[in-house]
Amino acid sequence: MSELFEAYDDLDDLRESLGSADPGERRVTIMELADLGEPAAVGLLAAVITDADAGVREQAARALGEYDGPEASSALASYLIDPEKPVAEAAAYSIAELKDPASADALVPLVSNAAPFVAASALRGLRELRRPDTLQPALQALSSEHNLVRAEAVGVIGFLKLEEAVPALKSAAQDSDPRVRRAAVSALAFSQVAAAQETVVASLADEDWMVREMAAETLVRSPKTDAGLAALRNAIDDDYWQVRLKATRSLGKFRAFDAVDLIGPGLSHEQPNLRKETAAALGEIAMPEGRKYLAPFIDDNDPDVRKNVRWALSQIEKTESAQA
Repeated sequence: MSELFEAYDDLDDLRESLGSADPGERRVTIMELADLGEPAAVGLLAAVITDADAGVREQAARALGEYDGPEASSALASYLIDPEKPVAEAAAYSIAELKDPASADALVPLVSNAAPFVAASALRGLRELRRPDTLQPALQALSSEHNLVRAEAVGVIGFLKLEEAVPALKSAAQDSDPRVRRAAVSALAFSQVAAAQETVVASLADEDWMVREMAAETLVRSPKTDAGLAALRNAIDDDYWQVRLKATRSLGKFRAFDAVDLIGPGLSHEQPNLRKETAAALGEIAMPEGRKYLAPFIDDNDPDVRKNVRWALSQIEKTESAQA
């Protein structure tokens, strides 16, 4: 009981300090409230919204990030619409840290806010909460004229992993903004239905290289199909090494035995990350044909490449021993 009374004594002292005429002292008090870890502190931090000093309000918005639940979420919703940008940004950061699904109640009304930053920040917070009843607000947000809002709405839908949302994600994969398309392709990773995979395969031909990169990364989470493998093979010739890297990795994980001669030349690329992934993929496939590509790079100047080359050669040896 003594610790409980001490906590209330601390709160009374801090409440008094929040009335100080010195903004610096008020900010220090807020830091102490953040460290206190007492749920009762949330009410004090919520009340700071009326403080005349924007720096104090910003500190309170950051401090609320140390708490979770409906009361903290409700307070943060007020800070998110603060007219001062640093305050609103601090609130957005704290909202993204919320984990209690009950926190969604205060955020859902903000999804339809006219300010794109407010709506997008609310959606970003809802994403981690994974509440099924947030699907409809997220679907409605897909019609927003602001790309940031649409991208965050796709994030909410993707995290829910509901097959009923696949048509909306397919549509979002055709959005005019590449950020939205990329988010939609990533979100489709959860689905095992053919329509989802077809959309990801088609995205390997997207005009934006980052969308193609995401498609190459996402495809390996779908069932192995001839269409998917063919699209990944084509991606090995992409103009961007980042796309080639993800396609190489996926072909390796699919153990595409006939892709050895296609991906092997990647070991000669100037980008060490691509060389490293190429070696790893050849090790995953573990076909003897890969040795001719790996052997010349056993002493590559990059330590990660050398490590993967040696591992890949050992995998090939294991395959040959098993077949002997």
